[in-house]
Amino acid sequence: MARTVIPFGPQHPVLPEPVHLDLVVEDERVVEARPSIGFIHRGLEKLAEKKDYVEFTYVAERICGICSFIHSQTYCQAVETLMNVPVPPRALYLRTIWGEMSRIHSHLLWLGLMADGMGFESLFMHSWRIREQLLDIIEATTGGRVIFGSCKVGGVRRDIDDETASGILKELDEIEKDMREIARVFLEDKSVKARLCGIGTLSKQEAYELGCVGPMLRASGVAQDMRTLGYAAFGDIAVEPVTRTEGDSYARSTVRCQELFQSVSIIRQAFAKMPAGEIAVKVTGNPTGETITRTEQPRGEVVYHLKANGTKNLQRFRVRTPTFANLPAMLKVLPGCDLADVPMIVLTIDPCISCTER
Repeated sequence: MARTVIPFGPQHPVLPEPVHLDLVVEDERVVEARPSIGFIHRGLEKLAEKKDYVEFTYVAERICGICSFIHSQTYCQAVETLMNVPVPPRALYLRTIWGEMSRIHSHLLWLGLMADGMGFESLFMHSWRIREQLLDIIEATTGGRVIFGSCKVGGVRRDIDDETASGILKELDEIEKDMREIARVFLEDKSVKARLCGIGTLSKQEAYELGCVGPMLRASGVAQDMRTLGYAAFGDIAVEPVTRTEGDSYARSTVRCQELFQSVSIIRQAFAKMPAGEIAVKVTGNPTGETITRTEQPRGEVVYHLKANGTKNLQRFRVRTPTFANLPAMLKVLPGCDLADVPMIVLTIDPCISCTER
């Protein structure tokens, strides 16, 4: 049978970021996918040589707008490890709260895009309406909506008082109620199941061997979540990885929907257990040494490698983002699917090309 190469992207009505795939098809069946990235390369890692380690917090946070806070948190944790900085417990809890808010707004953004890709415009609008409520909370507590700017080496810049915390918890009750309704509509819809069940299947062994992370890995039955390492306040908060065993597009979607409610539960626990005290300590001197730090972003494990030589500028800054780790799996699940299924499979991976092309 004759083969045809069909270009997919970099501009596509379904995908919000530029990723190009050369799809080799036989009739309507994909037999091979060849990726091409590099359309928005920004060279942020090189800036570590020009911005001092304090200023670089803002650069790290701008690696990605959707995962912004956890990027800054991971960077600060790495520097604090190098400098043996004792971060106040209250700051660790605040980081946990904002990190889980970041996860919720990322998953709601994904759910809206997924609904839009299937033609469910009303579900798309409802997902983003709920996300706006959460962004209002983030703006009220950090001053930002996408770039929070609240994390710094040694702690955080802002606090959340008891009255504000009480109001947030009440707002979260309403948000959770709305999220459960749209998640139920999405996951129980017959047309959604027809488009996702059994499509883009990745076995547990394949997910492990290909180095998958995040929902992509957990949807194939591997219970791995960096939050179980106990960074920030997760040493005091119970986190059970959300897993499925099917490994298909529906399983990946289900994991993300369930993680919405897990994050709400974590935020409630954090507010209930958050101690009083300072939110930051004064940091002096320059970092020296080498360290690796891992945290759990909405899309999975992110790895930061920092190398410092005792000057105000880092000698080396390197990031491995979750989408980069999941790209091999994407190329694994696309062959064998119908051409019409490609946008749905790519969306279930929730790629963040901005992170990948830092």
